[in-house]
Amino acid sequence: MTAEPVLETSAPRRKPSSPRPRRSLFEVYGTISRRRQIALGVLGAGAFLLCWQLASTLGLTSPRLLPAPLQVGSALIDLLENGFADDVMVSIYRIVLSFLIATAIAYPLGLLIGTLAAVSAFFSPVVSAFRYLPAPAFVPLLLMWFGPGDEQKIALLFLGVIWFLITIIADHVRSVPRELVESARTLGANTPLVFIRIIAPASLPRVWDGLRQMLAVSWTYLVIAEIVAATDGIGAMMMRAQRFVRVDDVMAGILTIGVLGVVFDLLFRFAGNILFPYERFERERN
Repeated sequence: MTAEPVLETSAPRRKPSSPRPRRSLFEVYGTISRRRQIALGVLGAGAFLLCWQLASTLGLTSPRLLPAPLQVGSALIDLLENGFADDVMVSIYRIVLSFLIATAIAYPLGLLIGTLAAVSAFFSPVVSAFRYLPAPAFVPLLLMWFGPGDEQKIALLFLGVIWFLITIIADHVRSVPRELVESARTLGANTPLVFIRIIAPASLPRVWDGLRQMLAVSWTYLVIAEIVAATDGIGAMMMRAQRFVRVDDVMAGILTIGVLGVVFDLLFRFAGNILFPYERFERERN
């Protein structure tokens, strides 16, 4: 008897994986890593400050009318040593309180306008009309109604964002896929349950982004709210500095508002990543 030949078997060889093509930083609709994003942001801010400082050093700008960044930074330090932190906290309080009140009213109203045609037909003309009215136009009325105190300033900040918040929230609610609502109806969900379990959760990530964008708009109204009969706040400090032609103090106030706006935006982003981690994964995947 002859022995049968033994066939040697071996695992199939893997083809060497081809390296991923490197994406250009300037690719249309491209993405970059978080590290590069931070590095480019720091580089852009540094380039702006450097050009500003060079323009002042070379005498291209008037040091009295446009002080250099180092001079503005020195003025900011002096202000903080003389109680400016209290003004900053007052301004933050006004922004946060007015925005919370606006959100508490705009969210349920935008939810109803975005889903119920009858509610949309009833409220849309008023909301659309007020959206085109500048909030500072209400200052004389607010002064007569509330006086020069905090109520007037909070009301102005409230009016500056409420109408846009309602519209943005309604638009995001309308973008919820109809298939989700129809599936819930098929499974026997009634209208309140559809609102609570389908429409609100599905639209909330986009609504959160809309709130973050409108908070930036609220900061743009801060100085307007605090220049009328104000004794405290960032805007009041800037108006006092304007009377004595302290341009460095005025620019220090502008810088403070910008920094606070960025900080609040980052806090909103951080909270959004925690509340909606799947949204971050979806963005990274795309």
